[in-house]
Amino acid sequence: MLPTLRQLHYLKLLAEHASFSRAAEAAHVSQPALSAGVQELEKILGAPVVERTRGAVQLTAVGAEAVKRAEDVLARTEDLVEAAKNAGKPLSGRFRLGIIPTVAPFLLPRALPGLRDQYPALRLFIREDLTPRLIAGLKAGQLDAAVIALPYEAPGIDHARIGDDEILAAAPVGHPLAGLGPIPEGMLKSDDLILLEDGHCLRDQALAAVNIEAPRGEDVFAATSLHTLVQMVSAGLGVSFLPQMAVTAGLADNPGVVVRPISADAPRREIVVAWRAGSSRAAEARLLAEALKLD
Repeated sequence: MLPTLRQLHYLKLLAEHASFSRAAEAAHVSQPALSAGVQELEKILGAPVVERTRGAVQLTAVGAEAVKRAEDVLARTEDLVEAAKNAGKPLSGRFRLGIIPTVAPFLLPRALPGLRDQYPALRLFIREDLTPRLIAGLKAGQLDAAVIALPYEAPGIDHARIGDDEILAAAPVGHPLAGLGPIPEGMLKSDDLILLEDGHCLRDQALAAVNIEAPRGEDVFAATSLHTLVQMVSAGLGVSFLPQMAVTAGLADNPGVVVRPISADAPRREIVVAWRAGSSRAAEARLLAEALKLD
């Protein structure tokens, strides 16, 4: 005997909610029905998948491995259903798109009106989040595609290019770096930097581009968003990095901020639409990348 999709779905919900009652509610079934489904799964696998203790549910090693594999099976099954529903009608129906915060406010307002005109039957659900969580969402089948920035190491993920986005420096008015043209080599120092907090890929990509380590210490400033970062630069707290698309959108239109190229080489990040390798919605993700092109 093989596990059923329903049994795998019950186990996945149990892992997410750590409670039989909440998992049953999410599955829209009674708690005894969900519990019976999990017990049948345990019989098929020949090992317990959860440890049942008062007030808590914890996965066993077998259960954790089963959930990991079940996520892929369920994601591919959902892909199959969506592909069948929309056969011959690309980018129609539900499409779950993730997008990183350093791209979303600058790309979406420009691109969404044309996307709606081109694909009027598309129902786009957008989730803004950091790259690691978006990649996890793709692999778990919670997202159909995600707009992220490369370089970023993500095995099992394919992508299509949207365009390049230059990384620029932003300095307070009156700062030694608030000049014109590319910044002379060696002038950009770690001690001068204020950055986005850990988890934002733009932070790591910019530091790698200029070959500088992140500033360290208890008094290091970190911003939660590019908008906050611009305000911190304007207040004279330090120098930072901004993507060209944010500058073009007017984010740095602040009398206290000067934006200039980092170097003559113009370091860039590559904006792409990414999807899980083998996804049945890969062709649609490629179409989405074409519709979102920056070039």
